[in-house]
Amino acid sequence: MIPLLAGAAMPMLAHAEEAAPDQIVVTGRGLEAAPAAVAYDVQDIDQDRMSVAASGRLEDALSAAAGFQQFRRSDSRASNPSAQGITLRALGGNATSRTLMLLDGVPVADPFFGYVPLSALAPERLAMARVTRGGGSGAFGAGAVAGTIDLTSAGPDQLGLFGGRALVDDRGETELSATLAPKLGEGYLVAAGRWDRGRGFWTTPVDQRVPASVRARYESWSTSLRAVAPLTSDIELQARVAAFNDARTLRFAGADTAASGQDASLRLVGRGAWKFDALAYVQSRDFNNVVISARTFLPTLNQRATPSTGIGGKFELRPPVGKDHVLRLGVDWRYAEGHTEEDVYTSGKVTGQRRAGGTNRDLGLFIEDDWTGGPVILTAGARADRWSMRDGVLDQILSGKATKTLYPDRAGWSGSFRGGVVVKLARNLALRGSAYTGLRQPTLNELYRSFNIAGITTKANAALRNETLRGFEGGVDWKPIRGLSISATAFDNRIRNAIANVTLVKDSVRERQNIGAVHARGLELSAEYKVDAFSLSGSFAYTDAKVEAPGTDIDRLRPAQTPRYAASATAAWRPSPRTTLALTVRHTGAQYEDDLQTAILPPATTLDTYAEVPIAGPFSLVLRGENLFDEAVVTRNSGGSIDLGTPRTVWAGVKVGFR
Repeated sequence: MIPLLAGAAMPMLAHAEEAAPDQIVVTGRGLEAAPAAVAYDVQDIDQDRMSVAASGRLEDALSAAAGFQQFRRSDSRASNPSAQGITLRALGGNATSRTLMLLDGVPVADPFFGYVPLSALAPERLAMARVTRGGGSGAFGAGAVAGTIDLTSAGPDQLGLFGGRALVDDRGETELSATLAPKLGEGYLVAAGRWDRGRGFWTTPVDQRVPASVRARYESWSTSLRAVAPLTSDIELQARVAAFNDARTLRFAGADTAASGQDASLRLVGRGAWKFDALAYVQSRDFNNVVISARTFLPTLNQRATPSTGIGGKFELRPPVGKDHVLRLGVDWRYAEGHTEEDVYTSGKVTGQRRAGGTNRDLGLFIEDDWTGGPVILTAGARADRWSMRDGVLDQILSGKATKTLYPDRAGWSGSFRGGVVVKLARNLALRGSAYTGLRQPTLNELYRSFNIAGITTKANAALRNETLRGFEGGVDWKPIRGLSISATAFDNRIRNAIANVTLVKDSVRERQNIGAVHARGLELSAEYKVDAFSLSGSFAYTDAKVEAPGTDIDRLRPAQTPRYAASATAAWRPSPRTTLALTVRHTGAQYEDDLQTAILPPATTLDTYAEVPIAGPFSLVLRGENLFDEAVVTRNSGGSIDLGTPRTVWAGVKVGFR
């Protein structure tokens, strides 16, 4: 794939060399956003906002965009990694991501499960996160049925030559991280590493603990190396390699789980007359998990390994079609292969083995054009996807009996589009509107892997169909006074054939099924006020989400794990570049554990704080406080058996930086 992209780019490289100006500018980023990106509901989370996340974790930082959520409320220190599916607009309901997350243009979701390895994405390495709610049809658009989160890595200008921090919390848990970002000629190198470990907190309430109950112990590390170098005055090469490992123990002794991976990507960005963005990537991932019975406290399943591979690439071209137009033409391709290898236990002894998996492919062709005419910006784009699900298999030996099931291959074409308009009524006031469709292919996990957690079996379904989205929205962006910006968006999104965990036997058996639709309508507000050293930012999301499944028990009910209200606000004071004081309040409304709405997760409001002050030379003191009021955040409720989220936690440590 890499030679193919490089070869396709060579004619344009030669042209760019001829037309190149003398000055070399290296950014480490992709092409600039098209002018009509503002037609959609976009919220940027800058480095200043990410740096004050009290937990120091990406999911905390992304919660600045109200409506962002994982499948469960627990963060990446105390949740099963396979439950770290991310979504927007209350379009969740299972553990797979309905939101596309990109890091420097590369999809980061696990090839088998579709979850995001949040522990491997340290916020201190990022320059910005751009959250776009609503369906997308551009590069890698298949999968963005709830929106796109585009992460941009930081370079030496943001990181300095060297930065590091070491913190410890009141439970004795530690966090160590460091970045080294030297400029090398006209380019630069960024080496980064992080190590988190701790005995964890009690996720099990006191009155539900048994001798087998344990704290949510965790240990994770991640490292990355990124190089950016100019090839000509307007063409740069970006290369990245990364590795991570994330191990946790959840609820009971022996319930150990771990996720690991190695990623590599190569990207060429051309900013000449013929702009282009070509990239290729490969992912190697694995996952293992031991399930402990909540009744006998013996193992019931050992998911020994889940090796998977993701390969993909894209080529996007922006030909010079006039100053009023930005035309994007492109192709992208993704391949996912993986399988699970499991031992089945009865009364604590191995009584069977299971192997299940297959391959998914997607080839996408896309075109999009933005046209600017005075105060009006118009945009329209279309995408065609050739998708396939192949080689599905379930091999199992249970009680000495071997069976093998081969699932039929499936393939087809799907089309999607998006379009929008922005009208600038005044210098500080703009109206916008957009409509879009989208596609998400079932993951290998949803198609082929069954599992059991807390006594509830969730069955796979190899006959699952693609999810499809139709949506529209309208909004206003207003800057009434200096330093104040306000955005409001009303939306209507409907996912047909939404994949959900449907209850077959209460508190016992569920199955992944396509339900008629999930219909979400709501309002999203965001505002930011900056004056001198003070800033106040916040967002609010109200979503009326309903399942549309006539003739079933879940018709007209709210989807599982979807709150009606979510809000976040941060006040910060930065009197100097190295002094920061910040408070963050976050509210999540009530939501239901299951599709039948039999178990509720009560609303929760938390207060976090962050303080950083210089102490000597390049050293600063850092204090962080999570959930300062010690709110009981219920993250799981299965028949009255509950798990709790992060309790009050206080961190202290030092930060060092050399420019």
